[in-house]
Amino acid sequence: MGDVDAAAARRMADSLFIERAWRSRSASRFWVLLVLASVIASAGVVGDSTATVIGAMIVAPLMTPILGSALALVLADRTHVVRSALLVLGGAVAVVCIGMLLGWIVSPPDAFANNSQVSSRISPRLIDLFAALATGTVGAFALVRTDISDTLPGVAIAISLVPPLAVTGLLITVRRYHDAGESALLFTTNVAAIVATGTLVFLLYRVRDAARSAGLTVGEFHGRTLAAVAAVVLLVAVPLTTGTISVARDRSLAADARPVADRWASAGAWQIASVEARNGVILVDVLGLPPQPAPTALRAALDRAGMGDADLQLRLVGGRSHWCPAGGTGCTVEHARQT
Repeated sequence: MGDVDAAAARRMADSLFIERAWRSRSASRFWVLLVLASVIASAGVVGDSTATVIGAMIVAPLMTPILGSALALVLADRTHVVRSALLVLGGAVAVVCIGMLLGWIVSPPDAFANNSQVSSRISPRLIDLFAALATGTVGAFALVRTDISDTLPGVAIAISLVPPLAVTGLLITVRRYHDAGESALLFTTNVAAIVATGTLVFLLYRVRDAARSAGLTVGEFHGRTLAAVAAVVLLVAVPLTTGTISVARDRSLAADARPVADRWASAGAWQIASVEARNGVILVDVLGLPPQPAPTALRAALDRAGMGDADLQLRLVGGRSHWCPAGGTGCTVEHARQT
């Protein structure tokens, strides 16, 4: 592993530090691409199109100020630390707002309940942090090594920055605030991982010495900077660990509820379309012709099977939704309920 030279340090600074003036080439490029990526990502999520969302990932320029924050931390350049951090924050807010705007225009009647692009981004787990750490390392590595810069498009696809923010905005419009927070957590996880790994890679390649030779601003680097970065990563890891445990419990709950639901539906010649669990709530989608089997019978069957502490939402395909709370004996009819 060789150190970077002064020319490489200058190149990195020029590519990662976005100019302050709004009309500058770097700033105008950042905001134009960000707005376009936000529209593409939001449209891709609404249309449940993976290809469209991937296109937004490639276009999205948020990786630049995030890695710029890491480089500024290594150089102890407070001006660029603040500027890069504000760009990340301002860009994130802009993407959420664009997502909300499209959500108000084309909000679906099911509130994105059956949207795979949404469901894949509202349950962040610890494995997402590990993937983000590896991806951030590759991104920083590709910057200091020009011979592998061709990997950057792959890094853009691997790290999910704009799509989770678009999902956050869309879910806010349909009042799914908990899920909106979960998608925002996924974005925060990716940002923290990129900054952490970028800082380590830049330190290992002695970017500070090269930057000093190139005449860049280089302040005094303190160990508490690394401690702060590590603390942020650990802070993010806490809810991700909780989410990992919650996802494992939900999968186990859904697996236990499936045979119970199948037996209940077969009594009325109905068919179970799907059985899921989300945040401890059993979600059963069922289809068939009238008369429908009694929702209270399924609630009682789940209670007998040891799942009496889990709420039940029974959704009739093309019909109404029944909500059967844990510990209750009755069910209420609802047009839609978000979990």
